[in-house]
Amino acid sequence: MSLGETACSYAALILHDDRIPVTADKISTLLKSAKVEVESYWPSLFAKLAEKRNFEDLIANAGGGGASVAVAAAPVAAAGGGSAAAAAAPAAEEKKKEEPQEESDDDMGFSLFD
Repeated sequence: MSLGETACSYAALILHDDRIPVTADKISTLLKSAKVEVESYWPSLFAKLAEKRNFEDLIANAGGGGASVAVAAAPVAAAGGGSAAAAAAPAAEEKKKEEPQEESDDDMGFSLFD
């Protein structure tokens, strides 16, 4: 993921979270205030995405779509704010419990350095 994608993802999510319409101008304004320079086409691409798709849907379906879905939802998942992140945590714990413990050399009565 490029800096432009990441920066615009964060800017779009900030605008959405504050219930401000996600437009190319507002994304650009946020990026300028953060002193982040991106290629000129990124803000308009994210603004078009915001016009066509609902951000709640993008966040909720983070694992089930194309690059634009993953780009918009990645910052939320990384921040730990999504329900998908909460659902993944118990699954990871189950995998840890199922793994058999390896025996150490001390348990076998000898060591590499004896």
